[in-house]
Formats: sequence, C-alpha cells, structure tokens
Amino acid sequence: MYHFGKRVFDVLVAGALLALLTPVLLAIALIIRVSSLGPAIFKQQRAGRDGKPFMCYKFRTMRLEVDPFGPSPKSGQDKRLTRIGRFLREYSLDELLQLFNIVLGDMSFVGPRPLYVSQIPEWSQRQKKRLLVKPGLTGLAQVYGRGGLTREEKLELDVRYVETANVWLDGKIILMTAFQVFGRKGVKSETPIFRNRVTHSEEDTDWWIVWLGRHPLEKVSRGPNGQLIPVGNRKLRVKLKAGLNGF
Repeated sequence: MYHFGKRVFDVLVAGALLALLTPVLLAIALIIRVSSLGPAIFKQQRAGRDGKPFMCYKFRTMRLEVDPFGPSPKSGQDKRLTRIGRFLREYSLDELLQLFNIVLGDMSFVGPRPLYVSQIPEWSQRQKKRLLVKPGLTGLAQVYGRGGLTREEKLELDVRYVETANVWLDGKIILMTAFQVFGRKGVKSETPIFRNRVTHSEEDTDWWIVWLGRHPLEKVSRGPNGQLIPVGNRKLRVKLKAGLNGF
C-alpha cells in the first residue's frame, strides 16, 4: 500500500507541478541558452532501481569544457559553474527537470539520489541496498549534511532510508527540503547529521549518533575500511544534559 500510494502521489504532484511551472522551465532554458555556450538541458545516464540505467535530466549549470563525470560542485564559488548555474544550484532549480523522470517512473520525490552506473561495483553489499528503491529528487543525505558528508556517510544514509522508509519519513524529508531550499542552504548545506564525535567509555570505541531532526536515528561506528557500521539494533535512547548542544 505504501509503494502504491507513493507512486500515485509522485504522478499527481509531479504532473501538477510541471503544468504549473512550464513558464518557469521555459524561462530558465532560455536564460541558459543566451547566457552561455551549449544546450540548456544536461542529460546523463544514471543507475535506477535494481541498477537499471535511465536517462536523468537537469538544467545545465556547468561550462561545456568541464568533465561531466567529475565530482559535484561543493560551493557556489566553484569555477566550473556558469553564472546562472550558481543561482540554479543555490535554489536547486537545476533539478526541476527531474519532475519528468518522476512522471516517467524512473524516479520518485524521495529516495537516494541517482548515481553513476559505473560506481555500483565500488559499493559494498550493504551499500547496494540503496538500489532496492527508486532514486529520488531528495533524500536523507540531502537534508542532513549534503555537501558536508563523505561518500560513505551519504551511502549509509541512503541505506538507512531504504530500511526505514514510510509515509511519515517521506513527508518530513520533503518539508525539510523545502525549508533548506528557501533557507538558501544550497550546495553547501551545513546541517549536521553526524554530530559531536565522542568516545564510549565502556567499549573504548569511537561512535556517532545519526540524527533525524531532534531524534536519534542510529548509532554507528567506523569499520576497518572507513565504512559506517550500525552498533546494535536496539532503540537508542540519548539523554541530553542542560546547556549542552548534542553531548
């Protein structure tokens, strides 16, 4: 029922937004075309559900001469970005064309962001669980850290979403995404997901708390290869002392 309802929501809302935003999409495409050399639309093959490739659409934000498979810009000051590209990324307007991907069924509003097909062999078996759902326009890694997270941390949050997905979590992620976009968090979001690094006195191991808003979502530690490993599966309870931020 959850997956059926999610698909209905995706089609209805994405279709309505496309109808409403058509003048905006056309205006953005025109501005890109007249302000820099190259096409207005950037398309690239990405990994969808079960690793199936699909064509992902975005407004072009970078100059033509840059490597299209290079790392994503971490700052609005990245020299690879065009002038209009900086603005589009700051408000995530470059992602609006992925509403077409949602209507076509390649993506959903909420889920792990679509990554390159060539990256799949680099992931562990646990990390490949992110392929069990459709990629999304936004997800846990986007509202909790985004550019401030390492690749391993982003992949772990993607897996955590797959393991805990429900309608309430989806709604919360959508609302937090809207707050971040209008709050101009942009490509350099500073929202902390892995808060203060502490030492567990009983086990003498470093561990972190993954927070979902003000609620602890998971307790994790680093494995020998730097991967994040959940510590236990019981519900974590954290008691915060007055005057302390986190711990």
